[in-house]
Amino acid sequence: MSAPIIIIGSGFAAYQLIKTIRRTDQAIAISVFTLDAGDDYNKPDLSHVFTNEQSSADLIRLSGEAFATEFNIKLHAFTEVDQINYEHQEILVAGEAYPYSKLVLATGARAFIPTMLGDATDKVITLNSLREFESAQQQLQQAQRVLVIGAGLIGTEIAMDLSSSGKKVLVVDPSKGVMANMLPDLVANQLRNKMAEAGVVFELGKTIHSLNHCLSDKGALNTSETGICVTLSSGETQIVDCVISAAGLKANTGLARKSGINVNNGLVVNLQLQTSANNIYALGDCAEINGKVMSYLQPIMLSANALAKTLLGQATEVTLPAMLVKVKTPKMPMQLGGNMVNGVTSWQADIDTEGCSVKAYNEDKKMVGFIVTEGHMKKAFPLLRELPAAL
Repeated sequence: MSAPIIIIGSGFAAYQLIKTIRRTDQAIAISVFTLDAGDDYNKPDLSHVFTNEQSSADLIRLSGEAFATEFNIKLHAFTEVDQINYEHQEILVAGEAYPYSKLVLATGARAFIPTMLGDATDKVITLNSLREFESAQQQLQQAQRVLVIGAGLIGTEIAMDLSSSGKKVLVVDPSKGVMANMLPDLVANQLRNKMAEAGVVFELGKTIHSLNHCLSDKGALNTSETGICVTLSSGETQIVDCVISAAGLKANTGLARKSGINVNNGLVVNLQLQTSANNIYALGDCAEINGKVMSYLQPIMLSANALAKTLLGQATEVTLPAMLVKVKTPKMPMQLGGNMVNGVTSWQADIDTEGCSVKAYNEDKKMVGFIVTEGHMKKAFPLLRELPAAL
């Protein structure tokens, strides 16, 4: 009997790959090793759990056991892989070797937590997985004042969702604008104003110096209030009930690095998603393609489609067209494509009472990106067709 395809990880990328393989081949052996229960859920739903008053159980589409049965896989839940021996084509788990025919690393990414001082830094919450949300949901439900570290895409979505659910939200980010790496000032300022009208307080151009328990015996930090005392780089202080870090993601590359596989910001792969080791591939938030780690759903789905063919014997390179990103900010819904900030030399804006359309151009006067908001979102797909391919 030949060795199975082994997949390490059970997130969206891993399970999309399995579903794609099974549409072609129902019998090939597949084993999944994962640190959690292996439940199938929609990760983007974590951005609006508060408004929808959802629990972690509400997000589960199939339990790990049910997914394993439906898609005919062997699931090793709550299992850590210690080492990859690519010379012998096996992984090591608690001293036991598991051979593979092909190995897929879908180890995902972890939320980045900035360095801070204080005795409450261990209270920082991250919401990058169902397991993280499950462990923090009671604290989040009870909290009335929430600090969100990061005003990027995820931080902005979480902040708006928290605010819509009735919580007081403070957002801190070292950048001068909201979603600074994705939005020009024209759109960023509109979004910030919409959120401010809903009660979100922004402290931009600042960082967190320290987090301390309010009722510590540290002089000036003594207060009659309970919670976490937040000291900003400006010296100002705020009191919150909990802190969420949404300051970006870092690919989980530790296992690959330890095993001698080439790693940069992510696991370096070619256009067939193969790493530097033969018969080992990477997919999803941990994979770096042409110097880019692309964490959005569409590139992961297209990558899974290509990799499924490769694993089943038809070597296929991934090709990525210009892709649309939907920003889940209900008070100002928007969609964007391409690049709106880096390398952009000019913008063309069409603004009316329904919203706005903004096109971005490079120095050669070629359109490289666009944003459409609210009533202008019907223009998204025609504009998308004007953009060059992403890969």
